[in-house]
Amino acid sequence: MVDNKLLYQIVKENKSFLLSTHVNPDADAIGAEMAFYLILKKLDKQVYVINYNATPYFLEFLDPEKVIRKFDANEHSVLFEKVNVLTILDLNNSGRLRKIETPFLQSKKLKICIDHHQDPEKFVDHCFNDSNYSATSQIIYNFIKETQIVQLTKEIAIPLYAGIMTDLGSFHFERTTPEVHRIVAELIEAGANPVEIYDKIYDQSGFSKIKLLGETLSSIKINNLNEIAFMVVTQESVARSGADESEVDGFVNYCLSIKGMKIGILFFELKDGVKISFRSKGSIPVHHLAEQFGGGGHINAAGARLFNTGLNKVVEEVLIKTESFLKENNL
Repeated sequence: MVDNKLLYQIVKENKSFLLSTHVNPDADAIGAEMAFYLILKKLDKQVYVINYNATPYFLEFLDPEKVIRKFDANEHSVLFEKVNVLTILDLNNSGRLRKIETPFLQSKKLKICIDHHQDPEKFVDHCFNDSNYSATSQIIYNFIKETQIVQLTKEIAIPLYAGIMTDLGSFHFERTTPEVHRIVAELIEAGANPVEIYDKIYDQSGFSKIKLLGETLSSIKINNLNEIAFMVVTQESVARSGADESEVDGFVNYCLSIKGMKIGILFFELKDGVKISFRSKGSIPVHHLAEQFGGGGHINAAGARLFNTGLNKVVEEVLIKTESFLKENNL
């Protein structure tokens, strides 16, 4: 359970906040950040939003005033000692802050985390975490509704809707409940336009993304047991298309669209390692599989990053462990 009374107290008693989220932020990360930012601004707080990465182009509409800044150590490190509260959203592992991790952990200021992922690390003073929520944006929504700290306006409803919609796979993932539909109905009533939000996130792709998707789809393979589908994105394919890492988000879901697949995996070759994305259906807990590689996530959606290793080695090792995981757990 999220202690909304304590979060309310922290917000009310402090004057300045710094917000951040995980590397390569998705719509829930940006949505939760912006909604919380708007809450704080309505309360006349001083707020800074500093992320490791620039906001992906298809999510820029969630930040119409361009308040999010890309982290610059020379410019922003001082802020970690200047504000009253350091707030991270949509992550529970400090390593996912990348270069922001050091100034965050070294700061003596109050640290809080607002998140919905499982098994949070203990690196903050207060963690407002509940993995039963569909998205971190839902936690922010419930905070507003339970405490009545501000009115639910159109400008707040838009990022919250985007965060919930995307983290639920446009409402076809397991945690799409009657409660979620009641929440998004209220967000729509408050002014969030579901057609426009979906269009901006999914139907305004850059040509580079479509080119990369086509090449990636042609790389899909299925293991010998016809249970695991996997795809590979190489640095060469990224260079050919002109795309970037943020545009790969969602590609892995195509693996699970193949009939009979239990687990879908995407291997993304980084300049210094490999990013792995796991997806599953039903009760197959791929977050436990991701944990074997130092990662984590949700039951049906998880990931990990491996550094200083080669793509072919990682693919072989992950496939072997995934097949063993299914067999050992009778899945």
